[in-house]
Amino acid sequence: MNSTPSLPLSYFDKLRNFLSATIVTLGDGGSVDLQTGLTTFISKAVETHQNQHKLMFVGNGGSAGICSHLAIDYSKNGGLRSLAFNDGAALTCLGNDYGYEHVFEKQIEFHAHSGDLVVAISSSGRSKNILLAVEKAREKGCFVVTFSGFASENPLRTLGDVNFYLPSGEYGFVEVGHLALCHAALDLRADLLSSAK
Repeated sequence: MNSTPSLPLSYFDKLRNFLSATIVTLGDGGSVDLQTGLTTFISKAVETHQNQHKLMFVGNGGSAGICSHLAIDYSKNGGLRSLAFNDGAALTCLGNDYGYEHVFEKQIEFHAHSGDLVVAISSSGRSKNILLAVEKAREKGCFVVTFSGFASENPLRTLGDVNFYLPSGEYGFVEVGHLALCHAALDLRADLLSSAK
């Protein structure tokens, strides 16, 4: 007797559909297909590293976990100078002294230089601390890539040089989708390197 439960295929079908429906827009308001968006992102990340600059990832909660995951993967597997601003002491210090809405903004103020790249991840696209981080990144002359979901009019999806919007209102799909898209960009880097040999 086979007691293995069947996979919830409808869940994976929905996830695939949401990923396929990702909308990518540029800072000038134009839109591009997903492949072009991912290629633009990873090409700019490589250029950032080659110019002796760094990638910085910011996000809350599950998105913070994604940022930590990506910072190490982009560094170790991608060979790209990357970090995430998720240190507990820094977050509690800055939250206590300035308010939680400023915890990423202040770290970008401290560490960012013109030519760096900031990746801002927010499921809702409405988190005040992420929006302020992007504003500060702009002031510092950084290239900005955003990942958001939920409502189509969320403010984050218009603030980046490249914006990935996943049209779902479910945290699980949006968070898994954001991680998948960022991994796809990193895998694209590996493909670009192998094709250049």
